[in-house]
Amino acid sequence: MNRFEFATTQRIVFGCGVVSELEGLCAAIGPRVLLLTGSDTHRFPWLPSAKRFAISAEPTVGDVERGMTLAKEVDVVVAIGGGSVVDAGKAIAAMATQPGDLMRYIEVIGEGKALDAAPLPFIAVPTTAGTGAEATRNAVIASEMHRVKASLRHVSMLPRVALIDLELARGVPPAVTAASGMDALTQCLEAFVSSRAQPMTDALCVDGIQRAVRSLEKAFLDGNDLDAREDMALCALYSGMALANAGLGAVHGFAAPIGGMFHAPHGAVCAALLASVWAANAKRVTHREKFDRVDAMLGGDAVAWLREMTSRIGIPKLSAWGIAEGDLDEIARKAAAASSMKANPAPLSHAELVEILREAL
Repeated sequence: MNRFEFATTQRIVFGCGVVSELEGLCAAIGPRVLLLTGSDTHRFPWLPSAKRFAISAEPTVGDVERGMTLAKEVDVVVAIGGGSVVDAGKAIAAMATQPGDLMRYIEVIGEGKALDAAPLPFIAVPTTAGTGAEATRNAVIASEMHRVKASLRHVSMLPRVALIDLELARGVPPAVTAASGMDALTQCLEAFVSSRAQPMTDALCVDGIQRAVRSLEKAFLDGNDLDAREDMALCALYSGMALANAGLGAVHGFAAPIGGMFHAPHGAVCAALLASVWAANAKRVTHREKFDRVDAMLGGDAVAWLREMTSRIGIPKLSAWGIAEGDLDEIARKAAAASSMKANPAPLSHAELVEILREAL
């Protein structure tokens, strides 16, 4: 018999035009709003009276520390943007109420303690279909000092509301659609075969995988195809719900140190590694039922499908981000210690981790 728990965002509002509900949702919580966006803080016209804070890249320890100072004087934190912006908002909302500093709570580079106080209410408005951060309980933060990315994590960090408006993805460039879409697919695949998988996450992952198979390339080729955008937005949402409850695997184990050591976008890194990691895990697992099922969903041979798809949608090799043979040993050592590696479906040796990286160069 299965024993499992499942927690997700308190309220999810999905569809075209739902971002128009944002002001009313904020007003019901309180008048003082901190709005996080990408580098163009005036791109989104909503919440004109809000304090605005720009996140121009993947959030750093410094970004969170600056943002939490601003958040101490607001009632609600809102993030409109890609996964980096949403993660930053989640972390800032959490840290604004804590008695300790960030290093008390962050994993890997800090003490990894549970939060001492409930976060501020947080509303996530994703503009890309990728990380599923609108439905996860962690925020990934880069430490330039440690050259690694680590998570701030607690079940109370799940957003109060996720507003998922398909119209917001219309202007996303094809390269971002490709990388973020592959990240969503990666998360569904990794959560499906995770050692912590359970019936509810399995159901979400299977539907998410099927949606990505039929719509990822369509969304890449035509960003105005709202049917494809809907499939990918649901794939991303399901992937976030699944990973928050089942964990991930070696792809994301690698992505943490790579993201900290190089200026490499998370989704593109995951996409470049996925086929090689999947092949390595498929060789090592003792129970193949789920891997066989994924093969069936991906045209009979998952590894071949993944390699062909990454090529067709222009995913670059790891070497495009400055990663070289001399970096592989350090990346592999750091990946082995990453939190995501704990749920990988099979143990992978240091030599196997290095070989995966070498194949993805």
